Amino acid sequence: MPKEYFPDGTEISSWFYDTSVPSLSQLGKQYSFRENGIQSDGTLQTRAIQHLIDKAAEEGGGVVVIEEGTYRSGALFFPDAVSLYLKAGAVLKGSDDISDYPLCTTRIEGQTCTYFPALINVTGAKGFVLAGEGTIDGSGERFWREFWLRREWNPDCTNKDGQRPRLLYISGSEDVLISGVTFQNAAFWTTHIYKCRRVKYIGCRMLSPHEGIKGPSTDAIDIDACSDVLVKNCYMAVNDDAVALKGGKGPWADRDETSGGNERIIIEDCEYGFVHGCLTFGSESLYDRNIILRRITVSTGYNLLWMKFRPDTPQCYEYVRMEDVRGRCANFLNINPWMQFFDLQGREDLPPSEGRHVTIRNCTFSCDTFFNVREDAAHYHLSDFTMENIDVTATDITFKPSFIEDFKAENISLKQKEGTEYPDAVTTL
Repeated sequence: MPKEYFPDGTEISSWFYDTSVPSLSQLGKQYSFRENGIQSDGTLQTRAIQHLIDKAAEEGGGVVVIEEGTYRSGALFFPDAVSLYLKAGAVLKGSDDISDYPLCTTRIEGQTCTYFPALINVTGAKGFVLAGEGTIDGSGERFWREFWLRREWNPDCTNKDGQRPRLLYISGSEDVLISGVTFQNAAFWTTHIYKCRRVKYIGCRMLSPHEGIKGPSTDAIDIDACSDVLVKNCYMAVNDDAVALKGGKGPWADRDETSGGNERIIIEDCEYGFVHGCLTFGSESLYDRNIILRRITVSTGYNLLWMKFRPDTPQCYEYVRMEDVRGRCANFLNINPWMQFFDLQGREDLPPSEGRHVTIRNCTFSCDTFFNVREDAAHYHLSDFTMENIDVTATDITFKPSFIEDFKAENISLKQKEGTEYPDAVTTL
């Protein structure tokens, strides 16, 4: 295989090309739900499941195995050396009662604080595997209804005010594999990794509704201050971002030890149903470097590449490459200030943020707006953008990138959809 490189010239390591998935027999001693009396009768099984997890850890580790059936549980906590495998037909179904998720110190919305844990929580693990053909279901509908009712009562309420658990949260871990499993109906974020190294998502499905009773903030994958992450052959259709890069927020985030950057992230060979952003930087993002999105298809949604710049947070997004993309959504490129819950907290020396060394190439796309990029020199500076081999059909093909320093364009074809007119549009470069 020829060598490949990240956008800054660093060679992509062989780790990213190893997409092998261990079989159940390779995961160590098996601790079966069925053989240990865990019931699939609709009753809450949290204590029995946690007891089995702890037993596996005390006996030196192994894998907890869920057989066919639906098993209801509250928050579960996996220590080092214990993995989880869901056989075909197995469903781990989260309780829809928030009291089954005891408060703890966790990471949420760019802050380390007291909040509710996820259904599955993994901390400080090496080699954790979550695999199989089964399903993890967050029983989200009750939480969604409560959130929308709360939002109707108080339009300014935050996501955390809704008091909802995530489906999967992994922190401080390395050499993690998440493979084959379907994650659905998350009450809040679907999967969230924080300060982890070497994490692979292989062939997973993340599903939450964007019609009817919508699943608010059900991001498929939130990558928070992590390094070396591969997302491959996954299907994502949720009522928020598919992959969101996070790391911290607020005017003092650059001085906060709990915050951090993301680097060496590859999202490839994935398919998207409806999502808000196929790849989103922010809104709780701090520093992201060497990010690749490639060989993806998009059915519908709001944004393909979305960079949110918070005027109250020092941010730097650099060495980004998006290539070989097909499909349609509302915005091909969206770069704008993000003002939700803006608060400078008295800081007066906040420097402008940076977006630089961004390459977009080999894309065939249909959208409403091609270049939804706002000039805002007071808050961020854009430089070293390259766009080449772009074939886009859009309602709005207006393209005025002159405010981007060192912008390069080659072989850009913009075709306007019939029945629309934007007289200032640039159609070919």
